[in-house]
Amino acid sequence: MKHYDAIIIGAGQAGVPLAKKLAMAGKKTAIIEKRLIGGTCINDGCTPTKAMIASARMAYQASKSADLGIDVGPVKVDIKKIIKRKDEIVDQFRKGAEDGLDSTKGLTVLMGAARFTGEKEITVKAEDGKEQKISGELIFINTGAETAIPDIEGLSGSHYLTSTTILDLTEVPEHLVVIGGNYIGLEFGQMFSRFGSQVTIIEKSDRILAKEDQDVSESLTEILEKEKIAILTSAEIKKVKVNGKSSLEVDVQTVGKTSKLKASHILVAAGRTPQTRHLGLDACGVKTDEKGHILVNDKLETNIKGIYALGDVKGGPAFTHIAYNDYTIVYRNLIEGTDYSIKDRPVPYCMFTDPQLGRIGLSETEAQEKKLDYQVAVLPMSSVARGIETNETQGLMKAIVDTKSKKILGAAILASEGGEIVSVLQMAMEGGITYDRIRYCVFAHPTYSESLNNLFMKMED
Repeated sequence: MKHYDAIIIGAGQAGVPLAKKLAMAGKKTAIIEKRLIGGTCINDGCTPTKAMIASARMAYQASKSADLGIDVGPVKVDIKKIIKRKDEIVDQFRKGAEDGLDSTKGLTVLMGAARFTGEKEITVKAEDGKEQKISGELIFINTGAETAIPDIEGLSGSHYLTSTTILDLTEVPEHLVVIGGNYIGLEFGQMFSRFGSQVTIIEKSDRILAKEDQDVSESLTEILEKEKIAILTSAEIKKVKVNGKSSLEVDVQTVGKTSKLKASHILVAAGRTPQTRHLGLDACGVKTDEKGHILVNDKLETNIKGIYALGDVKGGPAFTHIAYNDYTIVYRNLIEGTDYSIKDRPVPYCMFTDPQLGRIGLSETEAQEKKLDYQVAVLPMSSVARGIETNETQGLMKAIVDTKSKKILGAAILASEGGEIVSVLQMAMEGGITYDRIRYCVFAHPTYSESLNNLFMKMED
């Protein structure tokens, strides 16, 4: 049995850089991956979806170009070219990750499925069935999450799509029914609507983006409905029936009634579940919660000393940048002797609908629940000069500040490049810059960030 100083299970956005850095620090290191180097982000998540969203946005802008005096005629969508471009970008990113691992001295890449057979012992089973046993002093679990499939009658036989399989469609769905009105479902729903699909979004909560403030949710709902996307809230699919090769009958229950929808495709986007079921965690004693997420302390260590969990597999904010930050915390603490923690770290995120939703810190709802003394400012994008100039007037900017300290508590930017704009506010929050300083800060004109002056003008001192 080969013994390593460190073993990483899962070559995702935490696993790959951690493996390289540990090996470069002199640790004899192995990284195990059962499918594709790069994890969900590169292969099935951020990279391919944002590449395809760029194509969808281009189609939408072309269809609206006459508003700016440019008539390009009928817009044609070539889904095969879109998929080809997406695949080329994914291949480029994955190859970069593979080359980085292969060129690192002291690092062994093992392709296969990992399963614990002891506290610090792992069996790796390759695709050809061959197995090898290894052991490690330090073990890091970075296996991520996968689509959670709801228990709906008839769904399993409907050839439903997930956020992975939908990326390889070679035809635009005639009618795409999306189960789930949050980030994944909304991004794909708008994307395929712009490619030419009829889209219906089914959300069991009383509104989409139920965890965001109501005004943000309502604003995005209005935007999507203007694009003729049907949104059914307080709704659940009760049954799916296959009628022929490309026809589905979907029974949808809303408040007080059940209706039938005809669909060509169903996308399941109602949450994700951690990939821990086949890890054999009982053999090593690592504890999980009732959903299967690995339990960790604020240094990302499990209940077993020397075994850590990083990224989506541990629950919490499921974002690539959080997984990457997990890696930096673990590496710096173990190798550089620091004492970093995940406690109270900022959690920025961005949903890449159009307009984007950039978020940082508390929502107004959370500030209310905490009974904080706060103020709120809202600026519609229709009042933003840059938005008017570029014909990007949908959405809003919203900020929550502490009344006494004047520090920014949180923000929601539903706007073109909302993710970039909210980063300005994140830097202010991390640097302790108060809203009254931003109100009179000199920004380049005319930029979106300059509108933060106007946003904070709405605050009362």
